[in-house]
Amino acid sequence: MPGLSSFSGIMSFASKYSNKVILAPMVRVGTLPSRLLAIKYGADLVYTDEIIDHKMLECKRVKNKLLKTVDFVLHDGKVVLRTCEQEKDKVVFQMGTADPTRALRTAQLVRNDVAGIDVNMGCPKPFSLKGGMGAALLKHPEKIRDILTTLVQGIPDKPITCKIRLLPTEEETLSLVKIIESTGVAAIGVHGRQAGQRPREPVTDLGLNLIRKISQTVSVPIIANGGSLDIESRADLETFWKSTQCSSVMVARAAQWNMSVFRHDGLLPVHDVCKEYLRYAVEYDNPCENTKYCLMSTLRSLQETPVGERAKSAYTLRGLCAAWGLEDEYASAIAARKARAEDLAIPYVASNDEIRTSADGVAVPRVERIDDVDVTVMDLMFDIREFPSGHALPKNMLLHYCDKQKLPKPEYTTRPHKDKGFTSVLKACYGRYMSSVRCSNKRRAEQTAALVCLRAQGLDLNADGTLKTTPKTVNGVLKTSDEVPETAGKVTPMIDQATGSHRRKRLASEIA
Repeated sequence: MPGLSSFSGIMSFASKYSNKVILAPMVRVGTLPSRLLAIKYGADLVYTDEIIDHKMLECKRVKNKLLKTVDFVLHDGKVVLRTCEQEKDKVVFQMGTADPTRALRTAQLVRNDVAGIDVNMGCPKPFSLKGGMGAALLKHPEKIRDILTTLVQGIPDKPITCKIRLLPTEEETLSLVKIIESTGVAAIGVHGRQAGQRPREPVTDLGLNLIRKISQTVSVPIIANGGSLDIESRADLETFWKSTQCSSVMVARAAQWNMSVFRHDGLLPVHDVCKEYLRYAVEYDNPCENTKYCLMSTLRSLQETPVGERAKSAYTLRGLCAAWGLEDEYASAIAARKARAEDLAIPYVASNDEIRTSADGVAVPRVERIDDVDVTVMDLMFDIREFPSGHALPKNMLLHYCDKQKLPKPEYTTRPHKDKGFTSVLKACYGRYMSSVRCSNKRRAEQTAALVCLRAQGLDLNADGTLKTTPKTVNGVLKTSDEVPETAGKVTPMIDQATGSHRRKRLASEIA
């Protein structure tokens, strides 16, 4: 138990988690634009997505004067966590950890930039379980006690919380929350499902009853979670909250689908929410890949509308803004950022988009050092709809070109990512090529890598299926027309015009 000297502090912290509506932690969704949008629409507290202690401890804290943010940055420049003054009193940092010492070091790193610190003890994803984190901790109450006690005693100026799931029996669950309460935490988040249950399964009456018993058993605030399937508005959220009899409530997927679920005045149209989200994403230079993921999660069935189709084909923030008619706002934001740099007399750091695209928004090649090898990278993805029926796709075009020029046959090294998607590194034309965009499957990743090579070499496809040569760059270096060999004539069709439609449809379905 915490000492008497800290009792008043714990009670004060507990008030911060009472009568609150909260954005729950969500992997890939809980980045800065989503958190700020949730606050704008009425969330009282917002959780970051789970960040593993090992990764956080590799970061350096950097004040970003240009964006007015505090960034935690890896040695390669990747931003792991970005926060700002606007959310400082509302943002709760959630960590994944299985070790008290690492947990404390991580908390000490972020303590001055967040409102609270939470430990994930409910994530059922394999990457968490294999590391002994998330829901794996539920089987080790003594380790839970050690981690939380270490944090409460080591970070006395910040509220410490954790988020758990229900255990198989009522007795086990109530025993665990009593242990957690004894460590001095400010609140406990409780998900109404067990670790083995899927998100599509609704919280049962048994689950709701157990959440109510937890709230009646312990004195610290309980934050109810898990009702998204029944939540489509703030009124629904409050109905779920009332049914649990808990101090506070947090929502995940219902907010992911439409962040205006926090509004007292009702939901806003999805496209209005997407536009507001994009404005935050541009203002804080959020990575395009993450921005697009969040937008697609909000669009859902609207991905098949004209706006959704334009957004799906965009691979820059500029392109995403164009899908919603926000090109002028994008240009104004970049101009304002440049003016701010000049006013502050600091070097202007180009946005992700400016590094990766030309003035007209077209993806341009750049050379990155990957595994001690120079690789030409572009922000592209292969889309079969852009290629005329009956003509060659990028892999076949490139193979034909290399054969004509007596170059080595293209070689593809394609690997899945741990979380999702595939990336292919192509060895061809005496260089290596890849896209920064993850693809849904191996076939699409290889077609995309071939497309990067063709574009980087200045080779492209005419509308009639012939290979045209418009020299641009080779490995990121501009070449003259006599330095890039021309090829004439029509590329050998991959599929016969008259008989190949069925095979092409099958390939399209496999790549999509």
